[in-house]
Amino acid sequence: MKTNRLLLLMVFAFFLLGSAWKSIDSNGSENVDWADYLGGADRNHYSTLTQINPQNVANLKVAWTYATPDSGQMQVNPLIIEGVLYGVTPTVQAFALDAATGKELWTFGDKLSSWASTSRGVAYWTDGTDKRILHTIGSFLYAIDAKTGKSIPSFGDNGRVDLHEGLPSIAKNKFIISNTPGTVFEDLIFMPVRLSEGADAAPGDIRAFNVKTGKLVWTFHTIPYPNEAGYKTFPPNAYKNTNVGAANNWAGMAIDKKRGILYVPTGSASYDFYGGARLGANLYANCLLALNARTGKRLWHFQTMHHDIWDRDLPAPPNLITIKKNGKTIDAVAQVTKQGQVFVFDRVTGKPIFPIHEIPAPKSNLKGEVAWISQPVPSKPKPFARQAHTLTEKDISLFAENRNELIAQLKQYKTQKFAPPSKEGTVIFPGYDGGAEWGGAAADPKDGIIYVNSNEMAWILKMVETPKQDELAQLPLGEKVYQVSCSQCHGAERKGNPQSNFPSLIDIGKRLDRPAIQKIITNGKGMMPGQNMLSATEKQAVVDFLLGLEKKEVSSNNNATKEMIPYLPYKSTGYNKFLDSKGHPAISPPWGTLNAINLNTGEYIWQIPLGNEPNLAEKGTGTENYGGPVVTASGLLFIAATKDGMFRAFDKYTGKLLWETTLPAAAFATPATYQINGKQYIVLACGGTKLGTKKGNQYVAFALP
Repeated sequence: MKTNRLLLLMVFAFFLLGSAWKSIDSNGSENVDWADYLGGADRNHYSTLTQINPQNVANLKVAWTYATPDSGQMQVNPLIIEGVLYGVTPTVQAFALDAATGKELWTFGDKLSSWASTSRGVAYWTDGTDKRILHTIGSFLYAIDAKTGKSIPSFGDNGRVDLHEGLPSIAKNKFIISNTPGTVFEDLIFMPVRLSEGADAAPGDIRAFNVKTGKLVWTFHTIPYPNEAGYKTFPPNAYKNTNVGAANNWAGMAIDKKRGILYVPTGSASYDFYGGARLGANLYANCLLALNARTGKRLWHFQTMHHDIWDRDLPAPPNLITIKKNGKTIDAVAQVTKQGQVFVFDRVTGKPIFPIHEIPAPKSNLKGEVAWISQPVPSKPKPFARQAHTLTEKDISLFAENRNELIAQLKQYKTQKFAPPSKEGTVIFPGYDGGAEWGGAAADPKDGIIYVNSNEMAWILKMVETPKQDELAQLPLGEKVYQVSCSQCHGAERKGNPQSNFPSLIDIGKRLDRPAIQKIITNGKGMMPGQNMLSATEKQAVVDFLLGLEKKEVSSNNNATKEMIPYLPYKSTGYNKFLDSKGHPAISPPWGTLNAINLNTGEYIWQIPLGNEPNLAEKGTGTENYGGPVVTASGLLFIAATKDGMFRAFDKYTGKLLWETTLPAAAFATPATYQINGKQYIVLACGGTKLGTKKGNQYVAFALP
C-alpha cells in the first residue's frame, strides 16, 4: 500500500512539475530533466536548479562537446530525459547522447538528404512504458523509439505522418514543413507548421494528431469556413481560394495542462505584404488563440494585428505565468511580438490585464489594398524595442560614414505608426524578425517577471508593380517562372541579397549541378520554401533559365503556369535591411537588448544592450540576436544568441554581467539546463552561419569543476 501511495505521489509531482521531473539515481543523487521544448509546457525557459549560482558561475568549464557529422545553423533547444540528451543536427538528423558525457547513443535520419529546414528540436511522449521522440523531416512527422532510435511502424504510415494530412485539397502539393517541436498533451500532439509566405501558401489550420497512432483527431480552421465565427473577416470562400492561405502557427504553442487549454500564436495570412485578395480583418491570422486541447474548440482569441500587411507573425510561444494585480493572484498568459509589445491576458477568460487601445492607422495608397483603420496597442508594458514612428535624423548612427545620405533616405521613407507598405519605401522597425523573435521570453512562472531579448534592426519594405500578365506571357517559360516565384528574394537580375542571406544565382551552374538545383527548388533551403506547386515542366524550364540554357523565344508550354503562384498586382522588392556603407545598422545603437519586465506592474526592472558588434571597437552596441534565454531559481539568466559568438550569464535581478565565454561558433539557439548524478549542466547548440558568422557543428555542455 505504501509503495502504491508513493508511486501516486511521484506521478502527481511529475504532473505538477512538467519538465522539471526529479528522480534519484543509484548513488542517491538527484536528477532534474529538461523534458519539454523551452523547459516546459508553459514555455518559460525556467529551471528550479540552484547548484550553479551567481557566486560560482564564473567557475564554469566545458564538461563535454559533441560534434555533429554536418555543420550549419542550429536553433535547437535539446531535451534531456533520464540522463539522455535528444537533439538535432544542421541537416535535421535526430540523435541521442549520454547527457553526462556527450557520447552518441543513436542517430535517426539521412545526413545526405540535406533538408532545407532548420530545426528547434524534438518532442517527447511517454505513458510510463512506451517512450517516444516525435521529430519532423521535411513534410513528415516521425515517431521514434526513444531508447533505440528506431522508427515505430505502428505510427501513421509505417512510422510517419504526412503533415498535409487534414488540410484541404488545395494544399495537396504545397510547401509544408515544421521547424518547431510539437506540443504534447495526454495522447495528442499539436503540430506547428511552416508554410510559404507568398500567394501560393497552404492554409494554416491547427491540427491535433494521436501520438500513438498518428491519426488526425481535430482541426481548427484559421481561415474560417462558412457558418464558422470569423468567416466574414475574409472575402467569401477565402478558405478555398488558391491565393489566400497561411495564418499558421509556426512558432510553437503552450499548454495549461491542468485546465486543458492550448495557447496558439498565429502568423499573417498570405501574401504577407499585399492584402488586396484578402480584404478584411482576417481572423484568425495574427491571433493568440485559446483552444480546448481535447476538442479544438475556440475558447477565446485576441488579434494583435488586423489585416496584417507587414509580416507581423506572432514569433514565439506565449509564457504561462502567475501575476499579482490589485492584491489578486491571476493565472496569466503573456505574448511577446515582433513589434516589441507584450500582450498580457487572464489565462481563462482572455481579459486583458492592462488596457489595450485601438490606435488609428493610415490608409494604403496601393491600388486594391484596404489597410485596416486601427491597430491594437497595449497601454503597458511600453514596447521593449524602439518604434519606427519615433525615428528622426538624430537616430541615424553616428558610426555611419555616409550619415548625411542615410538621413536623406530616412526623410523619403514612410515612418508613421502603422504606415502601410508603399512604393516609396516603408520603415519596418523593429524589423521583420523583431523585436522578439522565435527565441521567445523566459520567465519565473510564479513571480510574474519575463526576460526577453530583442532586435533593433530597421528594414525597408518597398513595393513594386508586378509585370502585367500579358507582359509575363511574352517571356520564355523559365524566365516567367523565375520572375513570379523567385525574383522577390533573389532579385530581378539574379544578384541576390547578401544581407538577408539570399545568394546570387548568377553563374550558379559553376557551384551546383542540375540535380542539386532541382532538389533545392523542390525541397527549399534555408529560408527558401520548396516550390512544390511548380510542375515538372516549370521546374525544368527555370533550371534552364538559371543555367543560361533557355531559348529566348516564348515557349508553347507557357500556359503551363496557370497553376503556378496566383497573380497579384504588387510584390515587395525583398528583405532589405537599412544599413550604412560599412554594413552596420543605419539606426543608432543599441542594436540588440535584453529586458526584464515586471508584469505585475507593467514596468521595466532593467534593460541593457546585448552583445558587441564584432567589427567595431566600441563596446555595448548590442547586436542582432536569435535564440532565447534561460533563467534559474538561483538568480541567473543564461543567453548566447549574439553574432559575437559569446555565451553569457547575467544576474536576473539586476542585469549585471557575471560571466562570459567564447563559443566555438555563435549559438543561435536557446540553452537547456539539467542535473545528472547531482551535477548541474547547461548545454547549447553552436552552429553559427547566421548573420555572416562562421559555420559550426558542436553541442557544448558546461558545468562546475
